[in-house]
Amino acid sequence: MARNTIDFLFFQATVACHFNTKFASLEKMTDKEKTIIITDEHVFAAHRKKFRGWNTIVLKPGEEYKIQVTVDVIIEQLIAFGADRQSFLVGVGGGVITDITGYVAGIYMRGIRFGLVPTSLLAMVDAAIGGKNGIDIGIYKNMVGLIRQPEWILFDIDFLKSLPLIEWRNGFAEIIKHAAIRDAALFRLLQQQTLTGFRRQPKLLERLIRTNVLIKMKIVTEDEFEKGDRKLLNFGHTLGHAIENQYELSHGQAISIGMTYAALLSEQLTNFKQAISVIDLLERYGLPTRAAFDWKKVEKVLAMDKKKSLVGMQYVILKKIGDAVIHTIPVPELMNHLRNLN
Repeated sequence: MARNTIDFLFFQATVACHFNTKFASLEKMTDKEKTIIITDEHVFAAHRKKFRGWNTIVLKPGEEYKIQVTVDVIIEQLIAFGADRQSFLVGVGGGVITDITGYVAGIYMRGIRFGLVPTSLLAMVDAAIGGKNGIDIGIYKNMVGLIRQPEWILFDIDFLKSLPLIEWRNGFAEIIKHAAIRDAALFRLLQQQTLTGFRRQPKLLERLIRTNVLIKMKIVTEDEFEKGDRKLLNFGHTLGHAIENQYELSHGQAISIGMTYAALLSEQLTNFKQAISVIDLLERYGLPTRAAFDWKKVEKVLAMDKKKSLVGMQYVILKKIGDAVIHTIPVPELMNHLRNLN
């Protein structure tokens, strides 16, 4: 029988992942008197009883609030709560909440401890994993932030019961990404199953979440600061991030389009044979694979991408399902390739 708690060792921290664990266990994991929860209006409204008796900061929901103004609001409320260096933050929410909680924990009084309770599928399999925390600056995603690990992550799939369909699809975009870059067996499982099938089988869903956490944790514990293989997790994200905020796409929609273009580009650069399989799988889980957008605007955002070096853009492409590589390509050449894929 699989263990419910697995510890992952990072350079300066150990992160305990508590699988198949109820939110009520939070009282055993942290001192209630010293803990402040950060969540958003949607999560708070859907699970109001869970927050009873906890000091809670409730934020406006959405990527548009993942900005410095929101950070300032949180810090003002922490001061009002009398939060000090012994205080503990708990982010309860999707990727915006987990990102911003880790960021605030990293800068408030030069750093306080924190834990995460991801409530969306996307946050459970991706956003809450790996210690990347930060905020957006205008249309530039995650331009400001830091890498800092939570003490623990609690996975309670009961939160997923209130999740709208679009958020399930967002999560499966990242799951498909993990399968494409690292796990051919997972890719085949996804081809055999459906989104509805996973929703109706809690045990299968638990295993799916655990599998994806293990995939990402293995990569990030070996390369916490993104010097090597952690860059593979950017599959679909280079173009995806360039169009996400410009066109008000959800994260899953944007990276699904990004993965489509990356798979087609892989055909040209590595003779990848399974682009159609990737596209079909994205569509199977209700994700878009094409969009019309302004390439000049895309190029402007790519010019500020964190993955760009003096040599060119570090673009993730596929050799085969489960085997990704990083290909450095000058931005003008990359743009020519991408335009020709339309």
